[in-house]
Order: sequence, then structure tokens, then C-alpha cells
Amino acid sequence: MPGINGFEMLARLGFAARALMYAAIGYLALRLGRTEDNEGALAYIQGVGGGILLGIMAIGFLGYGVWRLSEALIDTEGQGTGAKGIAQRLGGGVSGIIHLFLCWAAIGLATGGKGSSSDSAEQGASTALALPGGSWMLVVVAAILLALAAFQIVKAYRLGFLKHLDPAVAGRPWIAWVGRAGYLARGVVFAMTALFMWEASRQERAAAAGGMEQALDRIPDDWQVLVAAGLFLFGVFSAVEAVYRRITDPQVLDRLRRRVSAG
Repeated sequence: MPGINGFEMLARLGFAARALMYAAIGYLALRLGRTEDNEGALAYIQGVGGGILLGIMAIGFLGYGVWRLSEALIDTEGQGTGAKGIAQRLGGGVSGIIHLFLCWAAIGLATGGKGSSSDSAEQGASTALALPGGSWMLVVVAAILLALAAFQIVKAYRLGFLKHLDPAVAGRPWIAWVGRAGYLARGVVFAMTALFMWEASRQERAAAAGGMEQALDRIPDDWQVLVAAGLFLFGVFSAVEAVYRRITDPQVLDRLRRRVSAG
């Protein structure tokens, strides 16, 4: 790609890392009957591709996480300061934090550690419940997850993800359907995890919380196949984004430095 700079390359590497992770989650469920969360998929990738591949993915997750956090901090996507714009920027911030955690998990696995626990949702719920007002914290988390689920589903219905792609490929029907299937599957998973958090809050029992692995386990077999296929296709769509995503402001690090110095 002519004119690509270092930060944009990191962001695109992040899309590629996400593509591998989601493709692994879908493949494991469809081909091997194994339901895994993000960290479980990373462990599988390490077993197949080794620590070097996982290390490269960690760099990608780092670049992607910083890029998404920039959306919340300096509005690199031009979402504005209205209610909708703020909600989208917060969504970018949440995604950025999640991918920084994935970077940490990948580094842990690549350097011979165990990475994050596969029961990270349960551990997080346990930590919250140990605090004053912990049940209400889980209600807030459940509400955020439900809002994210709705956002994914609306994005799939309206094909809102196409506006971020290079126009040369955004009009291809197969890309629209692959992206739509992927976002719908993610919407289902987010909705299920929101339900788990709500149950953990209502019962005041951390064991009721769960993530992607538990969400796939809870879905009936016929629907599980469809959701797993959708997650695999989200990996395919992420690979498309790695090449054709329009990076609105690749000079985000310079803008961050200017903002810090101005403050």
C-alpha cells in the first residue's frame, strides 16, 4: 500500500490478528466441536503457529487497541460530541481496552505463561461482587453489553460497517453478507454475555457470569452452528478490513502528543 505509515500498519495488523482469532473460534466450534473464548482461541493459535505468530498478533492487538482508544480520546472517526457520537466513541474505547487485554494475554502465552484465565468473566464478576455495590456494577456491565449487542445487530441490518471500507470493495455483495453474518453473530454473543452478567448480579453469584465460550455452550446445537459460522465469517470480514479499511487519521499518535502538550 503506497504511503502507509507505521501506525496505520499496526492498526491493519490488529485487524489481521482479530481475523485469525475469530476464524479460530469459529473453526474450533464448527470442525472440532470445541467452544472457546478469545483466550482459548489464542492458545489454539499458539499450538498451531507457535509463539512468534502469537507475538506478532500481540503487536497487532496493541496497535488496534491504541487506535480504537484514539476514537474516544480525540474523535479520529469524526463522530462528534452529540449523544450518538459519544456513544460510538465510548464503544471504540471499550473495544480498545478489550484489545489491550488481548495483547497482554497473547504476550503471556507467547512468552511461556498461561495468559488470561478462561474464566475471566467469572473472575471479574467475583471481584465486583466483593466491592460495595458490586451487584449494581454488574447491572451496569450487563446494560453496556446489551447496548453493544443492539449496536452490532443494527450495524448488521443497516450495513453500517461498509462505510468504513474502500469504496472499491464496499459495493461487493459478498462482503456485505459476510460482514452482516459476522456482526449478527457477535450481537448474539454480546446479548448472551449480558444475560449472564444480569444473572450473576441477581443471584449475587460470580459463577453465573460467562463469556463467549459459555454463550456458545448455552445456545442450542442448531443455532450454535449458525453463530459459530457467523463468528468465522467475522474473521473473514476482519481480514478484508485489514486490507481495505479506511484509516481516517493514521497520524493519531502525533495528535495525541499535541493534545498532551497543549494540556
